Amino acid sequence: MGGSWFPARRSSTLLVTVKSNRVSIMVSAKRLADIGYRTFSASMMLLTVYGGYLCAMRGYRFLQKRNQLKLAAENQDPEVIKD
Repeated sequence: MGGSWFPARRSSTLLVTVKSNRVSIMVSAKRLADIGYRTFSASMMLLTVYGGYLCAMRGYRFLQKRNQLKLAAENQDPEVIKD
């Protein structure tokens, strides 16, 4: 058995041509996949950082509101609270 049932690997390329400058860029499929992976990873990192920021700000606002309510409860007139 000399051969494998896997097809032969072909190198895919993407040809980009800019007509004004006649520049053509050959980008291999692997390079394009690497660029896509890095872009996706960077966007996920940014979303994670932004989510952490939102979570921290919500916690900060919660603690501020709780402290304000505690101060308001301490500063109430005892005559108002009596039955």
